[in-house]
Amino acid sequence: MRIYRLSAEMTGFIDNQRKTGQKIGFVPTMGALHQGHISLINESKNDNNLTICSIFVNPTQFNNAADFQKYPITIENDINLLELAGCDILFLPSIEEIYPTQLTKEHYDLGSLETILEGKYRPGHFQGVCLVVDRLLSIIHCDDLYLGQKDYQQCMVIEKLVELKNYDLKMHFCETIRENDGLAMSSRNARLNESERIQATAIYDTFLYIKNNISLESLDGIKKTAQEALTSKGFIVDYVALTNEKLEPLDIWDGKSTIVALVAAYLNEVRLIDNMIIA
Repeated sequence: MRIYRLSAEMTGFIDNQRKTGQKIGFVPTMGALHQGHISLINESKNDNNLTICSIFVNPTQFNNAADFQKYPITIENDINLLELAGCDILFLPSIEEIYPTQLTKEHYDLGSLETILEGKYRPGHFQGVCLVVDRLLSIIHCDDLYLGQKDYQQCMVIEKLVELKNYDLKMHFCETIRENDGLAMSSRNARLNESERIQATAIYDTFLYIKNNISLESLDGIKKTAQEALTSKGFIVDYVALTNEKLEPLDIWDGKSTIVALVAAYLNEVRLIDNMIIA
């Protein structure tokens, strides 16, 4: 696996490969890799001649500076995992390489995506996500982009970014990979202590409850019960939401439409997010 740290060298290599007809897949990450990330690498390898992974902990998407400081850094393990998975290229830039002083910061028109759910609870977060992904896509001219569905709203935001900036690529939203007990794999799980790790499975149990109890009647009752169940398990809940595929809230289910259940909740200092397509 080759490692590039400089944007110009990364772009030059990719552009030379594309001139020879090589198809490029790209998996952007913030490191602290797990099998969820590796599943994206595998998807890319199935579809492309070359697979590129980036590792960059993006400061502009953290609302809380302390959260940024606590983000797990496991670069040696990350490199080992990528090599074992057969990743071809790792882009490992510095903050100065991604955000040079001459870079003009852009504002992205995300519409309601920026004001609901994660946008509401993390103001400015998605502008930071768009800024870094826009920058990465300007460096890594890929054919296919792979994102994990665990960050459902982020997938929609990046889809909007690709549309706004007219990037010529295909997006792949890949299934959430879970632990055996249902907990969605996440870099933040490393911050859970032993008892919190056991508690965290209540989010998956909440999705199963919703799935097993969904009806054609009002959805307010099931949302309220789900939130109360999480609160009783020690969570501080930001939201339990039931929406359609476009993240528009649902009050009543027609028995046919797709329902996406989304949860964001704290266990002490660790904020966990997850979602499940219910129907």
